Amino acid sequence: MTLLGLDHVQLAAPAGCEAEARRFFGELLGLPELQKPEPLRARGGAWFAVGAQQLHVGIDSEFAPAVKAHPAFRVTLAHLDELAERLGEAGATVIWDEELLGSRRFYTTDPWGNRIEILAATETVTV
Repeated sequence: MTLLGLDHVQLAAPAGCEAEARRFFGELLGLPELQKPEPLRARGGAWFAVGAQQLHVGIDSEFAPAVKAHPAFRVTLAHLDELAERLGEAGATVIWDEELLGSRRFYTTDPWGNRIEILAATETVTV
């Protein structure tokens, strides 16, 4: 068996989160929204494209934010500061972290407190 890649990441959110999800992931982060398949629409939430992969915001009736586990979104170095500024102006907390060699990155949270990492490569790093 060989895994072919990552299809999607799901973040949990509280019921009624759809408008905030569209604003944060759609408007602020610029992710295009995807139409959920008809059989899944009644569950609520929202889906977004992230390159060839997807981000699913799903409803959890016992929601608690993920404060350590998180998705990390890669952007170009030219867009990193612009995105940090846009998030800050929208009231999101932006916490810069300089510990990852070969990258600039910051952490923020979605509207429900889930941790989100945004990073850009500053150089090619080989392992």
